[in-house]
Amino acid sequence: MMPVADHGFNQASMAWNTVARYDDYAAAQAAVNRLSEDGVPVAALSIVGSELQLVEKITGRLTKARAALSGAGTGAWFGLFVGILLDLFASRHRWLAMPAAGLLAGAVWGAVFGFLAHAVTRGRRDFSAVRSLAAAHYDVIATGGQAERARIMLGQAGLLPRP
Repeated sequence: MMPVADHGFNQASMAWNTVARYDDYAAAQAAVNRLSEDGVPVAALSIVGSELQLVEKITGRLTKARAALSGAGTGAWFGLFVGILLDLFASRHRWLAMPAAGLLAGAVWGAVFGFLAHAVTRGRRDFSAVRSLAAAHYDVIATGGQAERARIMLGQAGLLPRP
């Protein structure tokens, strides 16, 4: 993601060009979709999330066995992909041999690396998690003199948030 400054925005211009502020991304996205349907050039629109937070949702306990199993699954997919690619360019086609060998080798090496990667942490991270970014609010910004027009359109559509 590029910093806001790289898009030619500064705090003052963002304040003057803010069309609306939403509490969730889906509402901001719906507003931009509506403006796009109403003919506002999408190149003049941006959604800017502010007050970002890293959210880490814990999905379960991670043991060495689960790390090895997860690594085996990832390695198997990668090995299958490599096996299929090698089979495409092989002079003698053995339709199942190369992909099967790639799948097996990938699963074994993936399990080994998954186990070792978890063992190296020495219990400092014994859980699995999914990370995401969340913003406190999302501003729809319009440039090129489109802000007032966009506010009117969203107001007519009933998509402006209540103050």
